[in-house]
Order: sequence, then C-alpha cells, then structure tokens
Amino acid sequence: MSAATPLLAGRVAVVTGGTSGIGLALARGLADAGADVAPISRRAEQVDAAASEIESRGRRSARVTADVGDRDSLEAALQQTVSALGHIDILVNCAGITKRRPTLEVSDQEWASILDTNLTGTWRACQVFGRHMLERGYGRIINIASLASFVGLFEVAAYTASKAGVAGLTRALAVEWGQRGVNVNAIAPGVYRTALNANLLDGTERGKEFLLRTPMKRFGNVEELVPACVFLASEGASFVNGEVLVVDGGFLASGVNQ
Repeated sequence: MSAATPLLAGRVAVVTGGTSGIGLALARGLADAGADVAPISRRAEQVDAAASEIESRGRRSARVTADVGDRDSLEAALQQTVSALGHIDILVNCAGITKRRPTLEVSDQEWASILDTNLTGTWRACQVFGRHMLERGYGRIINIASLASFVGLFEVAAYTASKAGVAGLTRALAVEWGQRGVNVNAIAPGVYRTALNANLLDGTERGKEFLLRTPMKRFGNVEELVPACVFLASEGASFVNGEVLVVDGGFLASGVNQ
C-alpha cells in the first residue's frame, strides 16, 4: 500500500448511533480514512443528513435506519447495507443514553432502558453484524466504553453498570471471535461535551470536578477520538484484540492535581 492510499481504502463501516455526537465524528473520520460508511440511527432525516456528509467526502454511504433495541431492525439494516455497499468490515457501536438520578429513585423501567440501549444494544449489534463478519472470516468491531467502565460515577449507576458491561463484553467476544478473524476492541472516551451530557457538564460542580481531575484541564473534542477508531479499524491493529483504549486526557492516571 502506497503512502498516498488511505488506511481504510476498500473497507465498509457501519456506525450505530452514527448521526450525532461521537458517532457522527467517528463516521466522518472513517470516511476521511477511506472507508465507505453507513451511519445508522432511528431517525431517517438524521441518517440522510449524515449519509450526505459521508458522500460529500467522496465515499459511498447507505441510508439505513435501525434501533439497537430492535433486533429485527438490525437484521434489516445488515441486509440493506450489504445490498448497498457489498459487505461490512467494520462495526462501531456508538448508540447510548444516560440519565443522572440518585440510585434510590431509579425505576425498573429507567434501569432497563439504559441497560438495554448501552449494553444489550451493543450485544445485539455485535451478534447481527458479527455473524456476517465471521462468515467472511474478517472484521473489526469497536465498542464505545467509558470512564465508567473503570471507575464509579456519581448518580449514574445504570450507565456505570452498562459501560462496565461493555468492557466485559468486548473482552469476551475478543476471546471467542479473535481466532476467526474478527478483532473486538473498545474505546473509552474521557469527558467529551456532547448533546448527551451537556446538561451534566455545563456550569455545574460536576463539570468543574471533571476538569479538575483531567490533567489537560479541558474537555475533549470528539474529533480527537477519530485516530483511535481509525487505528483499531485498520491493519495496523491486526494483533490488537480485547483492548479498551482509553482516550481521556489523563483522567484515569490522575491522583492529586494541585
């Protein structure tokens, strides 16, 4: 491969939750690295806008809606993407939700909703798209973990449990599928301001504490996650399997900061 050839030339990626926030940034980044990308979410208008962005970068896309909470919609998304783009090499699981609430006030319904989206939804997508990859003998799955995969975060017990589960799921699938050509890894972002968490960070004591504990003294920009994703999706990561790659500005390394 020449120096001018994009790292992911000829690859096809699916990004769940790929129409906003971290997911959209990674979808754009994969396209810039040469991949054709299907950014999947529940809303057709957002899918259309994201797919148009991919195409504006000179790559192919597919307009596919799906909900990680609905297995049938994921199966349909698989078929539609393969029909449009030929095959799937890369899956990035970005769909996620969170809600801050004291644990004693969390209802069964709220707990189940967060776990179903963040953890079970990731598992469903891994199953549906992973089967296609295993049949082809090649694949790269990149899950989105969290700081909460490693440490407890205040009043987000369901989210913390779900993201700890994502890290465990990543390792389990890496052990099971690595020998069959499918590498499974995860990225654990530090604190990145997105629509999902803006209300938890902006002008709050929580936001101030996150900044205090991050040695770089700022929130991350979602574009700063792109190189990690492209690496894990590339042949440069051919022997990387079961890793949770932390991109957190030093948060987990932090002890006393002043």
